[in-house]
Amino acid sequence: QVQLVESEGGSVQLGGSLRLSCAASGDIKFRCMAWYRQAPGQEREGVAAIDRDGGTTYADSVKGRFTISRENAQKTLYLQMSSLKPEDTAMYYCAASPLYNSCGLRLSYFGYWGQGTRVTVSS
Repeated sequence: QVQLVESEGGSVQLGGSLRLSCAASGDIKFRCMAWYRQAPGQEREGVAAIDRDGGTTYADSVKGRFTISRENAQKTLYLQMSSLKPEDTAMYYCAASPLYNSCGLRLSYFGYWGQGTRVTVSS
């Protein structure tokens, strides 16, 4: 079992930057970790995932702008977001897989979710 708590999101201007963090209650070392987002009226979509070896996967829409990272000793996941666009506006969720699970942006990989944090990008 692991509980996830995202940091507070925020409101930024077009082109701005924001860093999200996610604190886990349990060990994340052997879990796939990811960030998802959901805009109003849209399905939840995978943004970025990082496997236990540090390998990363990104959605095409955020490649080159977002960076996912993890600090296993601190049980923390990060998402550095740069060059933000209005279309990045959404609730952002931290996700963790069961131990030793496959890793990627497939929704079914993840069994643990944070409560979400809102990110708003204005033009």
